[in-house]
Amino acid sequence: MQGSKGFYAVLSVAVLLGTWFGCAGWGHAASGVPEVGGTFPPLVLEAPKDPAMRAYLGIGDVKTFTVDQVDADVVVVEILSMYCPYCQREAPTVNAFYELAQKRNRPGKILKILGIGAGNTAFEVDVFVQKYKVPFPVIPDGDYLVHKTLGQVRTPYFIVLQKDAKGTPKVIYSQPGGFGTPEDFYRRLMGP
Repeated sequence: MQGSKGFYAVLSVAVLLGTWFGCAGWGHAASGVPEVGGTFPPLVLEAPKDPAMRAYLGIGDVKTFTVDQVDADVVVVEILSMYCPYCQREAPTVNAFYELAQKRNRPGKILKILGIGAGNTAFEVDVFVQKYKVPFPVIPDGDYLVHKTLGQVRTPYFIVLQKDAKGTPKVIYSQPGGFGTPEDFYRRLMGP
């Protein structure tokens, strides 16, 4: 309980920082939805408790992290909800996309996936992860703080970030709904 209070305090600070950074030039639409060519808000997220998931993200043994700390050239952020039937229907496709990326990852072309459970507690996220055998980290957003900062997008919603020459992640994809086949989506993001 005490841990969750700390987590929500961190998220509250993160949302305030996100608002401040928004005034300072964070690239998003008036609605808050990150736009292609813009940047992702500097939201502080609770690190997964599972060491294997922290290792996948490459964030080390930390309690919180930001998306730009994920050790990858391309990061796919999926906003989902346990209660969303479209998210449930898309889960096998997203899992297949994860498997495809894992097989094709190589230095200079590493893609990782991070889920955020909009309105979902840690328990609800665990239910979704177990039921749909989700192989990548999903972070709970029980109070919709992240979801609100991202413009209260419909679920599922995919935001893809790619690091530029300076190492700054830029949004290269921002769309609701399914992304088609894993092969086509991978080719669109990573090239042939």
